[in-house]
Amino acid sequence: MSSALYRRYRPQNFNELIGQTQVTEPLMAALTSDRVNHAYLFSGPRGCGKTTSARILARCLNCHQGPTANPCGECESCLELGRGGQGSLDVVEIDAASHNGVDDARDLRERAIFAPARDRYKIFILDEAHMVTPQGFNALLKIVEEPPEHVKFIFATTEPDKVISTIRSRTHHYPFRLVATAEMLDYLVQVLASENVEVEEGVLPLVVRAGGGSVRDTLSLLDQLVAGSENNLVAYERAVGLLGFTHESLLSEIIDAFSSNDGAKAFEAIDKVIQTGQDARRFLDDLLERLRDLIIAMNLGDQAERVLRGMAPEQIERITIQASKFGERQLAEIAETVNQSLLEFSGATSPRLHLELLCAKVLVSAKPSGQAPAAVRAEPESKPAESKQPESKPVESMPDKPKAAEPEKPGPMSTKQPEKVEAQDPESYSAQDFKNNWEEILERLAKASRSAWAVAFTTNVVDYQSGVLTLLFQSNNDVENFKTAGNAAEALRQQIFELMGVRVKYKARIAEQAAKPEPAPVAQQQYEPTPSAPEPEPVQESEPEHEQESEPVATDSSAEQQPEPAEAQPESKNEQPEASGSEQKQGESILRDVLGAQPIDEDQ
Repeated sequence: MSSALYRRYRPQNFNELIGQTQVTEPLMAALTSDRVNHAYLFSGPRGCGKTTSARILARCLNCHQGPTANPCGECESCLELGRGGQGSLDVVEIDAASHNGVDDARDLRERAIFAPARDRYKIFILDEAHMVTPQGFNALLKIVEEPPEHVKFIFATTEPDKVISTIRSRTHHYPFRLVATAEMLDYLVQVLASENVEVEEGVLPLVVRAGGGSVRDTLSLLDQLVAGSENNLVAYERAVGLLGFTHESLLSEIIDAFSSNDGAKAFEAIDKVIQTGQDARRFLDDLLERLRDLIIAMNLGDQAERVLRGMAPEQIERITIQASKFGERQLAEIAETVNQSLLEFSGATSPRLHLELLCAKVLVSAKPSGQAPAAVRAEPESKPAESKQPESKPVESMPDKPKAAEPEKPGPMSTKQPEKVEAQDPESYSAQDFKNNWEEILERLAKASRSAWAVAFTTNVVDYQSGVLTLLFQSNNDVENFKTAGNAAEALRQQIFELMGVRVKYKARIAEQAAKPEPAPVAQQQYEPTPSAPEPEPVQESEPEHEQESEPVATDSSAEQQPEPAEAQPESKNEQPEASGSEQKQGESILRDVLGAQPIDEDQ
């Protein structure tokens, strides 16, 4: 009958101890220079080598060739304290959890008085030292402070703060840490080679993750998998089932659903999680881990294997492909949503409902504000072309209207621009330049920020004057999203600058408002004289006057300022006498041509 792996592979010296160089190197240096203290405090998480290091230190101190940093492993003391050894009379290991009172401390003091039976030192190892009561520590204080020359103390604990300060101050404190993933993977490969056992791809990362950096816990889990393997092969399916992790295919399924915004696929994956009896909290943890892998693969690209240790190249390639379907901001937002859901999961009465609500949040956040992207995008492109309706503009932009003729001069840019240009004069561009380059600007925006593109892709260029870019939106909601969601406005402004070299300001125009009846022609009819009956040919003298006065009203009605019609009202009132004179002349013409009569001049 074989012993457990963590017992068979317990380190025999400090060189075999992995992941604790911050402890082993100073201890070996102290042993080499013969500067060994009388009391030590080893602290750290469980299974990281505290008790093992205490035994190794005892071997180094009592080795017949010592004290030495490298025990011989052949003398009686080394053999008794090594693997499979029965223990030494001069090395006393005490479980402080069951020997934590004053009486136990008094007994230890009495035993410490006697000299060692055979070896150089009498060494007391107190495991789980934080369990000793304050009264017990106080009873030990005197002997720990001034022990006999032949006595050494080693305290091992997972909670050093519970060891009273008067004891801590009289010890050399060495903190142990959890073992890094890369070192643990290499160590497991060595153990499996010694055991002549093979594992399928993806098993070792699961074992390391389940072990949480504890060597003892990791070896115990590996021992369980090896014991349950067939033909000395640990299968991935069995490892996933025993360790309780989510299967790789199920994680890929839900990630693909998020990338394509496929709600049906996402909810089917959640149903599989529930129907297979998996732990919902574990599923969320695995999903968050996978999102972390995607973010790393997105940022590192071909160098992702430097961080994603233990993954096969094929799996890294799959993760990289999945990551390319997301934007960096989108992945971060999904990860934040999953993390928040994981934090709120404690006390959840319905795991299924919790997971389904999570999927709903992710899918809604990934959707653009406008539905039917293709239709929505085509509509605004046609509206500016059909309607030559006057556009709303600030008053200060009205003097710049003559610049409408500027498109005749050679355009400062073609539709294809270099990646970066120097800052250009805003006056050198026209609205047509922006329209020609709008598709490329949106493509650049999609590569830079997917979330910003999702907000801005329904917009269209209406006009551009003096650094102010007028954009057509479908609704007020789209305008608000453009201002607030994902910093879309600034991201779009940056892409325009990189392509065209100008920093623009925005002016929003709503498509719904643009489709309303035109107020300007109504106002024009209000101020023009209304012809009576079928209009004969008007007198040549008055017609040009009406044409010249009506045209400016039509063009100036594009101004957004409401006071403008109010200013025009007095002018129209002043024109009314002229209009009445025109009617009189028309009446005279009818008398002459139709009735053959002659008007009477009252002055005569």
